[in-house]
This record gives sequence, C-alpha cells and structure tokens, in this order.
Amino acid sequence: MDWFNLPNLPTPVKVLFSGYLLVIGVGLCMAGLQIMLTHGMADGKIGLSKDDIVYSYYGDRSGSRLEGMLNGAMKDKAPPEVRLDIIKWAREGAPEAEWEPHFKQVFAQHCVMCHSNVPGIPNFTHFDEVKKVAKVNEGASIESLTRVSHIHLFGIAFIFFFMSLIFSFAVNVPRKLKILAIAFPFAFLILDVLSWWLTKLNPGFAWLTIIGGLGYSIASTFMWFTSMYQMWILSRNGKVYGNAWEADL
Repeated sequence: MDWFNLPNLPTPVKVLFSGYLLVIGVGLCMAGLQIMLTHGMADGKIGLSKDDIVYSYYGDRSGSRLEGMLNGAMKDKAPPEVRLDIIKWAREGAPEAEWEPHFKQVFAQHCVMCHSNVPGIPNFTHFDEVKKVAKVNEGASIESLTRVSHIHLFGIAFIFFFMSLIFSFAVNVPRKLKILAIAFPFAFLILDVLSWWLTKLNPGFAWLTIIGGLGYSIASTFMWFTSMYQMWILSRNGKVYGNAWEADL
C-alpha cells in the first residue's frame, strides 16, 4: 500500500477525512470559547489566567462561590447595593431567618430568571440551593472532578485518536517529529486532567493546567494543518509519494 498516504488518497477519502477535521476544528474552537466564557471569567476578568484555574479548582477560600460570582461574571446582574447586601448575608453564614422576609424576593428579582430555568445551575427559588453556593468557595467538588475527568478523557481521546490516525499518513514529516506530534496530545491530555486534581489540593499546580491545554492544542493544530495541506495542496503537484511510514525514516 505504497500509495496510501495523504497526497495520493482517492478524492472520496480526502473528503471524508477533511469533513471530520473541519467539524473537529470548529468543535475545538467552540470548546476554547466555552472555556473562556466559564473558567476564563472565574476571577472576574476576561482571559484565562492562573487565577482562573485556581478559583475553578482550588476555589477562593476567602469567600463563597456566591460572592465570587457576584464580583465576577454576574457583576452586571444586580446593582452594587444589592450585591453588597447579598455578600454581607453570605459572609454571615446565610441565616435562613432572613431568607423568607427579605432575600427570597431579592433573588426572585435579580437571579431566578436564569437560576430556575437553565439546567445544570443552582435553582435560586429554593433556600437549600442558595445555601450551598453561599458557603466558602472550595472550588470543584470531588464528585464533579470525577465526572468531568472521565468524560474529558474518553471524549477527547477519541478526537485525538482519529486526528492522529489521519496525520499518520502524512509524508515528508521526519519520523521522530511525527511520533512526537501523535504522542503529545495524549500525554498533555493526561497532564491537563491530572492538574485539576493537583490544583484542588494545592493552587501552585494551576500552571500545569495551562501547560497541558497549550500542549495538546499546539500538537493537534500542527496535525490538523499538515493533514489538510497535504490532502488538498501538496497533492496538486502531481507527484506520487511512497509509503507514509517508511519514506520518513
């Protein structure tokens, strides 16, 4: 199968591979945007930083999740005096005695439009749900880390597997570089997920999350562009290339 490499593939196979790469490329961009809009706003500032990682996984243990959100992503959802009133109540332990006569109406006016209809976020029509986020922010729970970790590992591994499989048919790529490019996304994926657990224990490990994310992003971007270039641009020169694995030794 000397012909089986990216430049020499039949057009239907190129379309199949390219369709997959295009969908995955857009999906990864959307994933990056989602990270910027969630974790990237954890410290109340636009852009992903070490503090965002710390707040997301270790937490801001100087205050509650509720306070952190009111000073961050939810800052524009209520007037300053209302936010300060809620923060003061949360710092006092969110006593239930003040819920019915006052704070139930405050939350109904400013929060429940989303926090009663959007799945996956606390329902602020119930005091018990508010009480949970009014506690000191200790970051992600063990339960949520376990759930997100196994979903992330299984899902992203499938993406990298098929992307790496397509890239393995590339030509004129030094063998060592090809091996590293294929191995790096999996290695950095493991580092990324492991860093969440380490950051939960110690905020000093937050840098590993950024390194892991950058590592597999760079490697997958290299494989994506190399594969698309060889299928649709390099193949136009009319040259017939040899075995994709032996020619690059």
